[in-house]
Amino acid sequence: MHFIVKNYRQIRLYSALAAALFLTGLTAPSAFAANLPEMPRVYIDTTYAAPTGSTIVVNAGDNFQTALNNTRLGDTIVLQAGATFTGPFTLPNKTGAGWIYIRSSDYANLPPAGTRVSIADAAHMPKIEVGGGQWAIMTANNANHFRFVGIEIRPVSGQYTYTLVNIGNNDTSLSTMPTDITFDRCYIHGDPVQATRRGVAMNGIRVAVIDSYVADFKEVGADTQALWAFNTPGPLKVVNNFLEAAGENLMLGGAAPLLQGVVPSDVEIRGNLFFKRLDWVGSQWIVKNLIEFKLGARVLVQANLFQNNWMQNQQGFAALVTPRNENNTAPWSVTKDLTYISNRFSNAGSGFAISGSDDNYSSQRTERVLIRDNFIDANGNHNTPGIIFQISGGPVDLTIDQNTAFGRQDLMWAQNPVKALRFVFQNNIVSHGQYGIVGTGANYGTAILNANFDQWVFTNNAIIGQQVAGVSPSDLPPGNFFPADTAAVKFVDFAGSNFALASNSPYKGVSSNNGRDLGADFSLLPSPGSVVTSALLVPRPPSAVSVN
Repeated sequence: MHFIVKNYRQIRLYSALAAALFLTGLTAPSAFAANLPEMPRVYIDTTYAAPTGSTIVVNAGDNFQTALNNTRLGDTIVLQAGATFTGPFTLPNKTGAGWIYIRSSDYANLPPAGTRVSIADAAHMPKIEVGGGQWAIMTANNANHFRFVGIEIRPVSGQYTYTLVNIGNNDTSLSTMPTDITFDRCYIHGDPVQATRRGVAMNGIRVAVIDSYVADFKEVGADTQALWAFNTPGPLKVVNNFLEAAGENLMLGGAAPLLQGVVPSDVEIRGNLFFKRLDWVGSQWIVKNLIEFKLGARVLVQANLFQNNWMQNQQGFAALVTPRNENNTAPWSVTKDLTYISNRFSNAGSGFAISGSDDNYSSQRTERVLIRDNFIDANGNHNTPGIIFQISGGPVDLTIDQNTAFGRQDLMWAQNPVKALRFVFQNNIVSHGQYGIVGTGANYGTAILNANFDQWVFTNNAIIGQQVAGVSPSDLPPGNFFPADTAAVKFVDFAGSNFALASNSPYKGVSSNNGRDLGADFSLLPSPGSVVTSALLVPRPPSAVSVN
């Protein structure tokens, strides 16, 4: 695959425009307020700042663990490029000030800071590997302030590995947790043939994976992840990476947290490429979705490209939100304050599945979710239904605004025995699909909304192809538009996948958000096949905003 590398200015533009959109506010002609998510309170600064202390060179045959034990904060460990160091290795607890950088001796030939590495860059990297199901890198209690730069981390060829990088020790107290660990421009990957379950378990405080290539995680009979966290208060940072796994490319939750009352919070997921290999279709590997939150609070998912998912071992949704009290040991489990903004979902079997409650054990209710300015291609590939939005279990304060989305079967499937509260669906351009708005409790359209939602707004949307479905516009809420087909919408170039509105589109300037065009703002989205370079911090929109 080939990617176009964009510069810092581009991602700053994404961030600035996204912040500006929040600052202008969302408007809904309703008598209630749908509360918007709180954004992350903390963003991790991952600026590359080389230490000025001693430099310890570790060549092939030298003892890397000894170097880790003897190095002080403020020092740099230089590993010989091309050399192999066989673990497991443990990051020790250090006292003092500063960071320990662990970098390649061929650092000068790696892409500059802020640019994602590729497989080709492995030629300039030292190799840390492990076999026998152990961890290549693990942490002692209170391990802190380590930054890996330009390192390849892998299993011994042909051997199964459970987790390559395991940050955290099933901590039951914040006082023992590892802190401040960053992987920068690293190539972290599974074995090409043998199963490898996981790339990085990010169960520490202020853990970041940036500008890295994390790939080829797959297994028979078990979920796999490129990145995973469940037992951490955060903050976490995942920016400008290639992320590939058969199960969930990135997951928060999925195991019972051991820290009482703690939920992964203040999570930044920005500018990544989430990818599933099409040769996994019909394979022996467990294949599920691209991103899933079973725990999480104050999570920003911005300017990512999500590519390829289908129904295999799950229903084929690209993005899932399902609060999950695993093993009935964590009743505080919650998914709340989730913001999906300016993402592109390409070749997605189905789009979003948002659940308000745990259908196994008692959990907290999903609340304050914003899906805005995204492009969703829920094309129903490989026998996936092609549902754009599935809403179940009664989430609270769900806002779906300014998206452009196409689906094969349903615009929306709703199943809320406990009604979802304060639901806003506005200013979107969406395909009606085969069945439109369906679910339980009624047959179609407005009746479905009344049966499944309490206090809802569904207005100012362009619903493409509703006429051909054999139902009447009168079966849907008033105040929407019903273009007969994509030609009637007048996209710039529908056949060429340019879904911005042409200058003569009837849907330009008619959004209730300060006269914007309907649908997503494609200037904020990553282009197909693009790489977005990282920025230092994202400007924070105001947290106390509501839909009025």
